[in-house]
Amino acid sequence: MSITQSVHTIPESSPAQRFRAVRELTDRLSSRLSAEDQTPQSMTEASPAKWHRAHVTWFFEEFVLRRDPAYVVYDESYRYLFNSYYEAVGERHPRPDRGLVTRPGVDDITHYRNYVDGAMEEALQRGTLDDEALDLIELGCNHEQQHQELLLMDIKHLFSTIPLTPGPLYVDRDPDPSRTPPPFGWRSVSGGVVEIGAAGTGFSYDNEGPRHRVFLEDFEIADRAVTNADWLEFIADDGYRRPELWLSDGWAHIRQTGRHAPGYWHFDDDGWTTFTLSGRRRLVLDEPVLHVSFYEADAFARWAGARLPTEFEWETAALAVDDRRAMLLDPERCHPGPAGGAMIGDVWEWTSSAYLPYPGFVPANGAVGEYNGKFMSDQHVLRGASAITPAGHERVTYRNFFPAPSRWVFAGLRLAR
Repeated sequence: MSITQSVHTIPESSPAQRFRAVRELTDRLSSRLSAEDQTPQSMTEASPAKWHRAHVTWFFEEFVLRRDPAYVVYDESYRYLFNSYYEAVGERHPRPDRGLVTRPGVDDITHYRNYVDGAMEEALQRGTLDDEALDLIELGCNHEQQHQELLLMDIKHLFSTIPLTPGPLYVDRDPDPSRTPPPFGWRSVSGGVVEIGAAGTGFSYDNEGPRHRVFLEDFEIADRAVTNADWLEFIADDGYRRPELWLSDGWAHIRQTGRHAPGYWHFDDDGWTTFTLSGRRRLVLDEPVLHVSFYEADAFARWAGARLPTEFEWETAALAVDDRRAMLLDPERCHPGPAGGAMIGDVWEWTSSAYLPYPGFVPANGAVGEYNGKFMSDQHVLRGASAITPAGHERVTYRNFFPAPSRWVFAGLRLAR
């Protein structure tokens, strides 16, 4: 049974089983990484795999277990080492220096995870946790699922920097480069007053609400994501050399960085290749384009005579195909499948919307209130999910967000007009 299937089969009514399944998935994803793989970070925006494993453990210790005065903290120094950005908790180790921490080592982090898991299992089995603690556990499980995706994003970037191409970490079962995508089609969506945001049933992050009304004009949205084949046409038409297609900041960015293709692409005598967690291989034409920034997505849309959808248009259109899913996390692949009709899966899709609070948004009290609200500046919203999003973590109202230049994200785009 695959990991994605096992996550689906965990009863949602059992917090203990839910907790155990999430923790086991992190362990299984990292089990293929050596201690050397787990220690460095390849850029400031990324974090070592070892740090991800410790940070999600610290989250449960800090926000759930420390509520019990009888709990014995594993190591007080970990509060400094593995806090990410929670100012209310206290000082923390500088983010750019996470890859310099060789001690505690990988085995120490495994012992830490086992210690906290044992304490959490005991607390859950006692059945004395109040509703607030149970809500924090559910938040912690979703938080760890986010970091499962980040761990894979970050290890892919790290492996891409190795001078000698590393062997495949995962096995790509379908690398046929000869497939071609279906032609673009357009779905008409009627405008008017629509309701946006989480409806209050099931888990959602605070930034997905409050549910509110938005007015939309009639619009059309593409019936598939932009593919590698589409992007090759953009490159062939000098898309990276035409300033009229680019936002000012985007044009300045690609001139400064020398960007001329999506992240991980490389051109040699045999044509275009891309780096994946299965190694470097030929570009597959019908797969959604991956690892493009907001700047690139916006320029492509302008070149195509279209635009990026707003996040409200995207959510409204996705509701019509909510029961359809493209590729979600399959640990034996970790890569998108052929572009199809589903709007959730394969790649996160850039929208034209800035990441801002919904009307009436109020962050939660305490340190957990820093989870989303403090980042509502200079970021753009992505919708959907990707091929490394854990199954069960995806939903139509999910608001992912990253700065405009970000390219190590599993991000692509869908056109609107």
